[in-house]
Amino acid sequence: MPGGSERSGGTAGAGTQHDEHAELQRLRAEVSELREREGRAQEEAKVKHRGRWRAPVAALLITLGCILAPVAVLGVWAGNQVSNTDRYVANMAPLISQPPIQHALSARITTEITDRIDAKALTTQVAAELSRDHLPRLSALLTNFSGPIANGINGFVGTSVSRIVASPAMATLWVQANRTAHQSLVKVLSGEGNRALAEKNGQVVLQIGPLVTQVQQQLTARGVTFANRIPSVNATFPLFEAPNLAKAQQGYRLVNTLKWLLPFLSLLLMAAGIFVARGRRRALIGAALGLSASMLMLAVALLIARSIYLRSVPQSVLPADAAAALYDTLVQFIRDGLRVLLLVGLVVATGAFLTGPSAAAVRVRRTARAGIDWTRARSERAGVHTGPAGEWVSAHKTVLRVAAVALAALIFVFWGTPSLALVIWLVVLLLIILGIIELLGGRSVPRAEGGARA
Repeated sequence: MPGGSERSGGTAGAGTQHDEHAELQRLRAEVSELREREGRAQEEAKVKHRGRWRAPVAALLITLGCILAPVAVLGVWAGNQVSNTDRYVANMAPLISQPPIQHALSARITTEITDRIDAKALTTQVAAELSRDHLPRLSALLTNFSGPIANGINGFVGTSVSRIVASPAMATLWVQANRTAHQSLVKVLSGEGNRALAEKNGQVVLQIGPLVTQVQQQLTARGVTFANRIPSVNATFPLFEAPNLAKAQQGYRLVNTLKWLLPFLSLLLMAAGIFVARGRRRALIGAALGLSASMLMLAVALLIARSIYLRSVPQSVLPADAAAALYDTLVQFIRDGLRVLLLVGLVVATGAFLTGPSAAAVRVRRTARAGIDWTRARSERAGVHTGPAGEWVSAHKTVLRVAAVALAALIFVFWGTPSLALVIWLVVLLLIILGIIELLGGRSVPRAEGGARA
């Protein structure tokens, strides 16, 4: 019995030492874990502290890029689109078919012709000739009605001019005059001047002498023989007011020099901001929405400039409706460009949002995937299988997606003049291609028979 007690006490002591050792090991493990957590927390705090500069710097870079975007649009317009004669003529040609322009041009040409005809002096001369031919009564009658006769002649000339200005021949001549004039537009802005398009009394004007000559020839062909007496006309038609043309010329030369640098710098700033940002997806969304907002601001600025321009043009120089038609035509390229960039910004922001982890984005992706899975299941039940092609698409799905997006981007960048319709078509086609990739490569690879039996 004593021996059993000693063995029992020894066993109990050994058990106690084992428990104490296990407890000590557990405490050491907890301390080590706490130290590791504390170290990780300190390291994360240091990293977070070091990265505090990234958010404001990213915001600043993206903001600067968005501010430069409208300036870049104006620079490209001034440097490229205005200097493209074919594009300018295609844009200006419809003006001759607009009633406000026809009325203003007809009034200007009619004034130039009637001022040189002087119908009242012509009737007085005819009356004198009748008197010399011993026709005093007819001469007196013509003298008494010289005023109404002159008004009738002027009215007839005005009606004839209006018809001629609205004719296809005048439309052709208008295109030719604008083609010639446009080749010198940049020279006017650069201060070199030109015979067809020039600056006069604070206005940029178009020489319309050839148009008056065309009217003179057609009036003669219609039996108005006194139109032959019209001397050579060096008349002008105002295109737009330019009271600060010298400053505009300086600005044009600067913008023309920076026409390639400004778009590149704007994109570079936004890309740098996205790269610096801690949340690059959010930064991309912000940059895209900022680009769209800057285009909206440019549109508002164009509307304000339009109002200022219309108020600055005297009614005696150019009627308000004709001035509005001219302004809207001149800025049409800018409006087309800002609409394209606005839509591109919205498309990029939407794409970045839908690929993100937000609940709304996940729901949209889940819904789209469910629709594609339903379509694939119905096709397979109908006996349509993708076979090896589907397996290949499934293995290269990520590469195909990236290639589709890159192809759409390349088409947009290298397209001569991307339009709003082009952007819409690219988005629609990209969505269709991505849907086809998911439809072909989304099905699961069938399991082997052995695996199925297992």
